Amino acid sequence: MLGTAAGGGLPQWNCGCAGCTTARRTGAARTQDCLAVSADGAAWYLVNASPDLRGQLLAAPELAPAPGSRETPLRGALLTSAELDHTLGLLTLREAAALTVHATLPVRYALHAGFPVGPLLAPYTKARWHTLTPGQAVELDGGLRAEPLALGDKRPRYAADLPGEGWEGRSDWVVGYRFTAAGSRSCAVYAPGLAAWTPAVEAAVTGADVVILDGTFSTDDELAGRTGGARTSRGMGHLAVRDSLPHLARLPGPRYLYTHLNNTNPLAHPGSPGTEAPARDLAAAGAAVAEDGMLIEL
Repeated sequence: MLGTAAGGGLPQWNCGCAGCTTARRTGAARTQDCLAVSADGAAWYLVNASPDLRGQLLAAPELAPAPGSRETPLRGALLTSAELDHTLGLLTLREAAALTVHATLPVRYALHAGFPVGPLLAPYTKARWHTLTPGQAVELDGGLRAEPLALGDKRPRYAADLPGEGWEGRSDWVVGYRFTAAGSRSCAVYAPGLAAWTPAVEAAVTGADVVILDGTFSTDDELAGRTGGARTSRGMGHLAVRDSLPHLARLPGPRYLYTHLNNTNPLAHPGSPGTEAPARDLAAAGAAVAEDGMLIEL
């Protein structure tokens, strides 16, 4: 788990809310959502590329280059969305000799037409783009198998008015992944942008060993209560933790973790005032909050 915060991180640079103030005082920071996954411990893939990516890579010894070389275990990246907090870090990888980026068709479109990461990377590295389709698994180096899971139709703000037809309402603007490994029954699900608990989500979670879910907001009206904002969690494309917990109770078995925590979410800073009730709800469901630097082995 390279990073576990939502866009802006914790503390957010321009925010003086209680959570960010506490994080500044205590040093309990979180970097923005990013995961590294491997089936053999030798070939690694990023899931998302956050704006904090350079520091995240330096903090992960598994991803360091071999002494005396410029070769790293990093083989490429899989994107869950085209949001800036999931893609800005791709530019950090421009020194790579080669890079494979896996993304759905609308995400690829946004990253070539709206936020032109593709054209920007081309003069610096040999970037290969691979189109993902929900339900169709892709075989990766090291025996890793990744099956994309459609999660929502929320497109980034910068892509709201991009020209072209057929992009509105597509459910693969946001995806999660079900990861398995060759010769193993182990399974992990990663869904940091969960808009609703659909039958497809239910099927992906069933039988998984670890499920890492969207923890952006603790409740649907969190922003209204903490910042006076009018937008709800669902209106921003995120199923609140309180609304996903009942599903966990129906599907015991996996280890449930929450990531992509917004700076307003009390679960992002345990021990602070107001965190007791949400923490109790989480514990009662057998779930926990993911932490930066957490290493999960299956």
